[in-house]
Order: sequence, then C-alpha cells, then structure tokens
Amino acid sequence: MTAGQAVERLAGGAKAMDYMLKRWDGFARFLDDGRICLTNNASERALRGIALGRKSWLFCGSDRGGARAAVMCTLIGTAKLNGVDPQAWLADVLDRIAEQPQTRLPELLPWHWKAERQQALAA
Repeated sequence: MTAGQAVERLAGGAKAMDYMLKRWDGFARFLDDGRICLTNNASERALRGIALGRKSWLFCGSDRGGARAAVMCTLIGTAKLNGVDPQAWLADVLDRIAEQPQTRLPELLPWHWKAERQQALAA
C-alpha cells in the first residue's frame, strides 16, 4: 500500500466516523427504547410477500385493478399491525358496511373493531 492509499483510507474512515457522530442520537436510540431493532430485518420480512408477488401484480388487469390491489394490501397490513386477524376483520366489515351509517364508518377501522371485539368478549 502506498502512502497515498493509506491517507485515502484514513480519510474514508474519518468520513464514516463523522457521519455516525453527527447522527449519534438516532443511532443510540435503541439503547433507550427496547422496541427499536438494530436491523431492518423485520421490515424486509414484512415486504417479502409483496416482492414475491411482484410478477402476479402485473396481472391485476388494469391500473384500477392495481390500485385496488394496493388498497387491499394496505388494509390487510393495517389489520396485521393492529393485531387483528385480517380475514375475520374483512369478513365482518364486508357484512356490516352496507348497514353502517357513513358517519360511523370509522368504527369499522381495525383498531376500533379490535376494541369492540374485546369489549364484547369481556361482557
């Protein structure tokens, strides 16, 4: 290794250290909050289903079909994030939505639906 290459490596290391030190609060946040993971493995696992179905999404039929598929993925993902079984939630919502007044539609959102179910089971 030449002297120039050594200096270049040291400069690169210094840039990396400077980058990390400027963002230290964000980097060290996991030490204060146990819910924060050091890796992005959980988010990559969550997106795996979308990536695996990528070729299938080409056959949604149209742009509107693709938009509908995106809405369904969002609804299912929201249910999962709220600890709700997406199939049970969607089946119940589809049964009830026609009779639900428009002003009370937010009650069918997964977090409200879950609370309603828990109250019903407690009673």
